[in-house]
Amino acid sequence: MVLIAILAVLAVVVAGVGFAVLGLTGGSQDSSSSTSRPSLAPTSADPDATEAPDADLAPFYSQSLDWGSCDDGSSNECAELTVPVDYEDPGGATFQLALLKVPAAEPSERIGSLVVNPGGPGAPGTSYAAARGNVFRQPILDHFDLVGFDPRGTGASDPVDCLSDSLLDAFLSQNPVPDDQAEIRSSVGSLEDFFEGCIENSDDLVSHVSTAEAARDMDVLRAALGESTLTYFGASYGTKLGATYASLFPKRVGRFVLDGAVDPELTSEQLTLGQAEGFDRALTAYVTDCVDSGDCVLGDTVDAGLARIKSFLAEVDQKPLPTSDGRELEGGNAFYGLITPLYVRDYWPYLTTALSQAFGGDGSALMKLADLYASRNDDGTYSDNSAEAIYAINCLDDPSSVAPSKIPAKIPEFEKVSPTLGDVFAWSLIGCRGFTLRAEEKPPTIEAKGAAPILVVGTTRDPATPYEWAQALAQELDSGVLLTRDGDGHTGYNSGNQCIDQAVEGYLIDDEVPADGTSC
Repeated sequence: MVLIAILAVLAVVVAGVGFAVLGLTGGSQDSSSSTSRPSLAPTSADPDATEAPDADLAPFYSQSLDWGSCDDGSSNECAELTVPVDYEDPGGATFQLALLKVPAAEPSERIGSLVVNPGGPGAPGTSYAAARGNVFRQPILDHFDLVGFDPRGTGASDPVDCLSDSLLDAFLSQNPVPDDQAEIRSSVGSLEDFFEGCIENSDDLVSHVSTAEAARDMDVLRAALGESTLTYFGASYGTKLGATYASLFPKRVGRFVLDGAVDPELTSEQLTLGQAEGFDRALTAYVTDCVDSGDCVLGDTVDAGLARIKSFLAEVDQKPLPTSDGRELEGGNAFYGLITPLYVRDYWPYLTTALSQAFGGDGSALMKLADLYASRNDDGTYSDNSAEAIYAINCLDDPSSVAPSKIPAKIPEFEKVSPTLGDVFAWSLIGCRGFTLRAEEKPPTIEAKGAAPILVVGTTRDPATPYEWAQALAQELDSGVLLTRDGDGHTGYNSGNQCIDQAVEGYLIDDEVPADGTSC
């Protein structure tokens, strides 16, 4: 078994002291900014589709997409969409969004386009669409063209670049819980260097990668696809992107599924506290399963197993473990390796194997999981820029951070909801320290008044997007409909729950809206 599902669905929201929970997918192409104007040749059969919300944006809304064969030799089709760097200056610089389409498997039964986003923020949507059957079931593939796009600043859409590969290795490996003043200064300094690198190594787009601007790109994409309303499936952070779109363009909302919901109305500190609790639930569920199966490498009780994990993380911080590729497994790597398999219940055995090896002094398996989490290739390169873009996007959306001197006072609150990992999440509150850019557009209030029904899916023991967030988002959206999956892992669709799958597919394909509060 391969970890392809992890590549498709890993996504988290917060960025912290050398760690960020993010969406993981592969694939990259070159892209660059330009000042060229998009084509003015509309191809839509629906004249309403290309009507721009502002006259100055008309050239973008009337452009056509030149779909052609992708470079990977597949049957997928690729294209580029021209959008403005700054929507407040539509006559200024432009750049191209990378697009990938998987045509409907049954053309005679095609309903339209389903635009998809895997989350992150920072994960490339082209890879998400290309994963097709590993993410979506056949009824969706039969009826829709899957259209993935790399959001601005990610993947092949003029990607943000902050650090060299070797410096990114060091950034991700650093201790997520500084032990003393020297380590605190080092952590803050690494964040400041990271953000300085983002500005030095990226073009002007780096200050325009906010969620609101990405949502505006989605409306231009809708128009270019020739559809008067947008049909959309967003996972994890993709739910925040979708909810933002719905609040900016409520009349353009078609059939929307927001799976693994983020509550956009929470502050970064509230989100981080929620994730601490979510990962604690997932970790406890994993340890419980290990103990119940017998002969658990973590011990004979759940409390003993959780204590063993906490002590192990502290031990690795003091004495890094060797790995088969010559690197050392350090504190940050160990944390990432630990949380990666929690996203998909089927991969809990990988975590057991990795921990067993690590307890024996070999950090190779945990390092492999950490590399998977960060999209790091075996040769030391990175297949995408998700580990960098997540900081730029999150900090543009909410640049607030907590002073290092105030973190110790917050740790008890975090350890109350997550005794094992609370200190890690508490220290992540310094994550935007040194970030100097500011978004020009404030995020909209999430309500989407007048929108068609929006299906919000929440999983009760989701580690990355706690179930409470789905409940909140469904309430915040004027037309939100809550669908609950009782289970483990991140996101609900195509996770082995037939009831959820049929509800989502019935909604997208037949426009059958489940009853609000349906639980499976």
